[in-house]
Amino acid sequence: MSDLSSRSRWIALYVLCLGTLMIVLDVTIVNVALPSIKKDLGFTQSSLAWVVNAYLLTFGGCLLLGGRLGDLFGHRRLFVAGLALFTTASLVCGLSTSQGMLIAARAVQGIGGAVVSAVSFGLIMTLFTEPADRAKAMGIGGFVASAGGSIGVLLGGVLTGTLNWHWIFLVNVPIGALVLFLTLRLVPASPGHARNGRIDFAGSALVTGALMVAVYAIVNGNSAGWTSARTLGLLAAAAVLLGVFVAREATFAEPIMPLRLFAHRNLSVANVAGVLWAGAMFAWFFLSSQYLQFVLGYSALQVGLAFLPANLIMGALSVGVSAKLVMRYGYRRPLAGGLTLAAAGLFLFTRAPVHGHFLTDVLPAMVLLGFGAGIAFNPLLLAAMGDVAPQEAGLASGLVNTSTMMGGALGLAVLASIAASRTSSLSRAGHSTVASLNGGYHAAFLGGVVCALLAAVLGGLLLHESSQPAHMHAPEGAPAAALD
Repeated sequence: MSDLSSRSRWIALYVLCLGTLMIVLDVTIVNVALPSIKKDLGFTQSSLAWVVNAYLLTFGGCLLLGGRLGDLFGHRRLFVAGLALFTTASLVCGLSTSQGMLIAARAVQGIGGAVVSAVSFGLIMTLFTEPADRAKAMGIGGFVASAGGSIGVLLGGVLTGTLNWHWIFLVNVPIGALVLFLTLRLVPASPGHARNGRIDFAGSALVTGALMVAVYAIVNGNSAGWTSARTLGLLAAAAVLLGVFVAREATFAEPIMPLRLFAHRNLSVANVAGVLWAGAMFAWFFLSSQYLQFVLGYSALQVGLAFLPANLIMGALSVGVSAKLVMRYGYRRPLAGGLTLAAAGLFLFTRAPVHGHFLTDVLPAMVLLGFGAGIAFNPLLLAAMGDVAPQEAGLASGLVNTSTMMGGALGLAVLASIAASRTSSLSRAGHSTVASLNGGYHAAFLGGVVCALLAAVLGGLLLHESSQPAHMHAPEGAPAAALD
């Protein structure tokens, strides 16, 4: 490949990452702006949660469908369509003048975001076939996916603090238009690998319905009660839909999710580890920002800037160091080491005092989390996608993203419930409001520590290892290597 075409591939990668970053940002960018949105549009505290939940609901529910449609009809085509939908919905969000308008637009944003997120890593796998280049490219993509949440807190704080909440959405419009233009110019189009096959519409409806019902139950678990008839009934309905889906996929000739994929040990292990890791990461993004705002009294801008050191560290490691570690040591050791560092960072937050100082009580934890996330995400993603055939790369990417989103939603709901319970207990015992809040955050951070350590143990012990991860060096179109 010529130098010019090689340079074009890397430029195309940066374009894809910019598009993906917009999607990931919108999971967390809105959180710092919620108080302003509540005041401006008249939300109640309970209805305000739907500004976040509407996006999580459709995003988590449509990931698998988006990935499979990318495999069928071409990853670039679906990337462009999803990005156009997301950008249009962002404009409507930014111009919203009512609660219903904003929530509906956020739901449409989630659909577009799911499609983009599900096919982006499949496009990266198509662009880069050499092992070293692919590892580095996936490291860059992994940084965007893993650091996007904390960058969202930073950007949300800056935009809300200097302009107003409308701009956390409006900023997507010119960026989205630019990414659309550059994608059509730089990213090569390729036909879907199964474009002449049948589409499993019933399977698509079943799995999307199951995921959406499950996400709905999870994100409302705190308000409705985890043992309430409503929550348990929704979870049971999701389980029934998922069971019917699995039964159908086992017998349908061209399923949307071939069950044979789960025979790949790395894909299965990486998805379980991804659920746990996402719970720990969401604990970091949401709980630490709440600690900074409600305990230490930081402004939105100060909260955003507090995440800057971690973002810089994650960027440096994901782009350079993480790829080299995977190429030299494989998946297990970098993944386990990175997750252990992240667990140490979360543990430091379990000791953060009411009258904490940034340099002594916040920065050390942020630095450890930056190192951990920067090292861990690349081997996790490469392990998940390394053994699958190219025509199923979009589905594998969709599975990983679904696990991450479901793990994040479930982890956040459970950890928030732990925090609320501990806060109430301390408050009844006579502690001050701030001390009670802080005690609740401590308990939730400890739950995040457990999630990160479990993910480290699973990845370190169960991932299949090879000197060069299987599909990383396979030529395009070659079958995936069989597992030992």
